[in-house]
Amino acid sequence: MHFNHSSQIIKMGGIRLYFILLLVSFSLNVMAQDNRAQLPSTMRNMYFEVNIGSINYPFSETHLEPGYTFESIHIPHTAVRLVLFGYDFNDALSARITYMRPVSWIRYNYTINGVEEPLSGSKTVWMNYGGLTLKYKYRFNEHFNMFAEGGYTIVTRHGFNDINGPVVKDAKISSYVIGGGLTYDFSNKLGLSISSIFSPKNTKEKQPSSTFIAAGLIFHLQPYTEQQLEEIANSGYIYPKQIIQFGYSNNTLGYGINNALEKVHLFWGGSVQVRQGFSINYQRNIFHAAKVFSMDWGVNFSVWQSDLNREEFFTLSVFPVLKFTFLHSKPADAYIYYSIAGPTYISKSVIDNKLTGENFTFQDNIGLGVFFGEKRNYNAEIKIGHYSNGNIFPGNPGIKIPLSFNLGYSF
Repeated sequence: MHFNHSSQIIKMGGIRLYFILLLVSFSLNVMAQDNRAQLPSTMRNMYFEVNIGSINYPFSETHLEPGYTFESIHIPHTAVRLVLFGYDFNDALSARITYMRPVSWIRYNYTINGVEEPLSGSKTVWMNYGGLTLKYKYRFNEHFNMFAEGGYTIVTRHGFNDINGPVVKDAKISSYVIGGGLTYDFSNKLGLSISSIFSPKNTKEKQPSSTFIAAGLIFHLQPYTEQQLEEIANSGYIYPKQIIQFGYSNNTLGYGINNALEKVHLFWGGSVQVRQGFSINYQRNIFHAAKVFSMDWGVNFSVWQSDLNREEFFTLSVFPVLKFTFLHSKPADAYIYYSIAGPTYISKSVIDNKLTGENFTFQDNIGLGVFFGEKRNYNAEIKIGHYSNGNIFPGNPGIKIPLSFNLGYSF
């Protein structure tokens, strides 16, 4: 393989820099105290939310381009909104990074005009919402709260084409979002939320307004007590501080594992497939519980070759890693790991004749691994991977990474 390096690697955007600084702050906190059994101080005001509800956006025949006759439309209303990162500045004010999408896409049934015999078509429109908002909370008592939310959102619409051209055009729209709701705190770790948000229509892009009403759960991160820390210290299990890995990917065994996990909705696939690649990873443990759960951050540099046209490209990622150790034994410790939404620079935006978005995407991995040796200095992993921009850009076919084999050394 001949991989061409590019000076574009320096064009790391603000969001990638944000994640790098955040993860470095975690690492500095860990290096200063080496108290990885305790939640890092930078994470103690963080929270996450999962909201499930109904979205309403009145798409109709007016959103079709000229030359097409509307027949019918199916608009599923079930949607999910996630607070990927929430941070409490104080008891009243917090900042939130959010992501929302319907569970199923809008489907248009239409007739193509301007041909000798009218043809019927049926295709989907994809909708995704990314947001950066502030939330202000008014506390009635120990449990009940009322809140207002407002900020900035990017609405990404992936339309579709037919033989005459666009039927529903792609669009990326910047707008405001406002909302509010009620919360009930069961404890300092868990709460219930009932909320509604609204974003306005955009006439120029033929984008209708959106209203989302939902209920969800709020998860607040809390530090361990002294008793819990003592139990962790007495467990005797080893969690390596940092590791460097070298990996090789190849599609000789096909994409069976990728396809199987995609089918049961445990992972993602992609219509751009990688033939082979090499990678180098560095990971640092920032937190571990007594026996099962641990969390790392990492950086990755990989070079890839696509399967169809043998095109070469590279990726540079910063990523979180969640590990779940299911076996502790004298010779080895075995774990499952999951890494999602690692901000990534990708050197090409068109691969195998498909537009993958722009030069920003996300890295996802899932796999199995073991640490072995008396001090757990050696590591082996097998995993599959995926790159996708999360539909923040209209073009998002996804990149499928076949089985990868990693060998590492911890220190």
